Amino acid sequence: MELILKYFPNLTEDQISKFKKLESLYQDWNLKINVVSRKDIDELYLRHVLHSLGIAKVMPFKDGAKILDVGTGGGFPGIPLAIMFPKCSFHLVDSIAKKLKVVDEVVEGLGLTNVKTIHSRVEDIKDTYDFIVSRAVAAMPTFVYWTKGKIAKTQNNQLKNGILYLKGGDLTEELQDYKTATVYDLKDHFSEEFFETKKVVHLPIKYKG
Repeated sequence: MELILKYFPNLTEDQISKFKKLESLYQDWNLKINVVSRKDIDELYLRHVLHSLGIAKVMPFKDGAKILDVGTGGGFPGIPLAIMFPKCSFHLVDSIAKKLKVVDEVVEGLGLTNVKTIHSRVEDIKDTYDFIVSRAVAAMPTFVYWTKGKIAKTQNNQLKNGILYLKGGDLTEELQDYKTATVYDLKDHFSEEFFETKKVVHLPIKYKG
């Protein structure tokens, strides 16, 4: 928890309380339904919570923003971002129902009112969003294809509407066809070795009505 406060010192008491509760909720539920590896549970704040919040360093969402988290798994990056931005709405989608069971229980345990979960393939979602976030569920061309037509027209944030993707390693080849993509190195924001090769990719996507 100190790790979160190190990089986000201006959290409210409510946000601090919610972030503190995360560990016990995940430890409890992970014993019943395994959504996070044992090693990662021991380093939950570094490998999952702070990693998710890398998006917050790159894109401080404005109030009212609507965000879709694709392939949320155990609720990352959606749940930490929902705590960080209580006045934004987050839709967390996954095709595996048992993972969403854990997410639902964590959301309820935290009393988060700005999160809803959707058991679906992303291609079947009809809504549009300011941003689509995810943690490396597929190569960028596949991900862009899956999320086609899901970006909202109205721009309200400092970055253009589109995809915010947590990825690692060398992305040169994967992004060669996306000239408008911007890559942000998380090592510029977080000093821990874990973030040495971790990145946030912002890919603006034009609205297609």
